[in-house]
Amino acid sequence: MAAHSFGKAEDKTMRAGSPGGSSMPASTLWIMLLTLASTATTLLLACATPFTALAALAATQMRARDGIMLMIAAWAASQIVGFCVLDYPRDASTFAWAVALGSAAIACVISARAAGERLGGHSPALRIAGAYLAATIAFKLAILLWSLGLGGVETALSPSINLRQMVRNGAILIGLYALYRSLRAAGLPAAPRGAATA
Repeated sequence: MAAHSFGKAEDKTMRAGSPGGSSMPASTLWIMLLTLASTATTLLLACATPFTALAALAATQMRARDGIMLMIAAWAASQIVGFCVLDYPRDASTFAWAVALGSAAIACVISARAAGERLGGHSPALRIAGAYLAATIAFKLAILLWSLGLGGVETALSPSINLRQMVRNGAILIGLYALYRSLRAAGLPAAPRGAATA
């Protein structure tokens, strides 16, 4: 999509988000709720932040810039939990991996968005699945590239680890989508959406 058209689409969704033309409250609400939900899932399941699940949901239910803000918020929350609760080591390698995860999170939501838009004429399930697959591939490629310099290539390429993470994050995506739909049915305003929605 051309930059001019993309900007016009963003403006339209902003105006449509709430009476009076400002969609900021709904955007902020969903970014906060999904960040809290992903953080709670991470703590309860003792697993890494499900960035790919969040990316697929954001790509199909939110505006592009709100999806990026969600990734940043989830990344920041994961770092706070890691350093303040889980006592991550405060060394150069850990800080570098924090940057790596942040960049991978942004890459995966951008890829998920592109996939969701390409599948815009298909069913919601197919759009979300396609967005999730694209997010997973982008995230894993980004981590692999970082691991070439930071170490951990074997882990990044491990079929068993990658399969386990993909299945787990897929299950989390289903749970997050169910939560989103349930809260919408309970009366919460919808997140302002872009072109690729489900």
